[in-house]
Amino acid sequence: MNPGIACALLGAALFGASTPIAKLLVGEIGPLLLAGLLYAGSGVGLGSWLVLRRWLRPADRPGLATADYKWLAGAVVAGGVIGPVLLMLALSSSNASTVSLLLNLEGVFTALLAWFVFQENFDRRVVLGMLLIVCGGLLLSWPSAGFSTSLPSLAVAGACLCWALDNNLTRKISAGDSVQIAAIKGLAAGGVNLCAAIALGAPRPALDSALAASAVGFLGYGVSLSLFVVALRLLGTARTGAYFATAPFIGAAVSFALLGEALDGLFWIAAVLMAAGVALHLSEHHRHLHHHGELAHDHLHTHDEHHKHEHDFAWTSTEPHSHPHAHDSMSHSHEHYPDIHHRHGH
Repeated sequence: MNPGIACALLGAALFGASTPIAKLLVGEIGPLLLAGLLYAGSGVGLGSWLVLRRWLRPADRPGLATADYKWLAGAVVAGGVIGPVLLMLALSSSNASTVSLLLNLEGVFTALLAWFVFQENFDRRVVLGMLLIVCGGLLLSWPSAGFSTSLPSLAVAGACLCWALDNNLTRKISAGDSVQIAAIKGLAAGGVNLCAAIALGAPRPALDSALAASAVGFLGYGVSLSLFVVALRLLGTARTGAYFATAPFIGAAVSFALLGEALDGLFWIAAVLMAAGVALHLSEHHRHLHHHGELAHDHLHTHDEHHKHEHDFAWTSTEPHSHPHAHDSMSHSHEHYPDIHHRHGH
């Protein structure tokens, strides 16, 4: 199994569980300040890990090129500043399970942008799998929300669109160090939201609540985002979004367990639909003759069939490793995903 699938599902579990836990904190911390603490916890936690990692295991890691920062800036504004604020506003006036389930829209918006704006390939199996996952979420949300056009529902939809744009922009820089990317996004988004909350006179939260929010942010936003970036690198945006669309289901399950919100038979029907959708993606086999043009970039890699290059430095045979390298033009056929080496047309 492609390791990107495991990264996407684990990231989805962490993010999904963070939503109902954040709901518990909304009553103690204002929405804007909570969004800031969640992302600041993500940025500070991952930044600390970067420092510790460099000290424990010095190694070359792929950095961001100058041209990458414009994509990172767009991702930070859309997904790190606007999206979290809209989600916290929705949580402050809606139950956590409904919000968790409406977050299915992120996967839909992510796929639509990837397919029709950023020209990522897709086939019937991928589309059907996404539809089954989304139908599971709609089935669960129907009794409480249906097609509600209330402000909380619109706020969640807006947050999902922001994150979908964030996902597609982040894919463009996913060859870089995933921890560094997530740390920068967390620090930037956390700093903006915290400054805005302070400027608007948000009351200071209790220390234990602030620490709890930071811990939730580190796991549910920081570690989750790092795993998501790795999945983007290995699977492409739409497929990663499909696996990540299981996050709302996980969030709903945690809501039932922690918040005592009602659970009925529709939950299990939705579980079957989502499991079938994930199974369709897991069973995808995409193989055809394709051409690789010349390409130069920097990312962690092993010397597989796409990385048969010489080194202009003393290499110790350690893998994976990172250094700037060039790919020669070649044509071949094998199973593949739309990863960073297979962004070709069909």
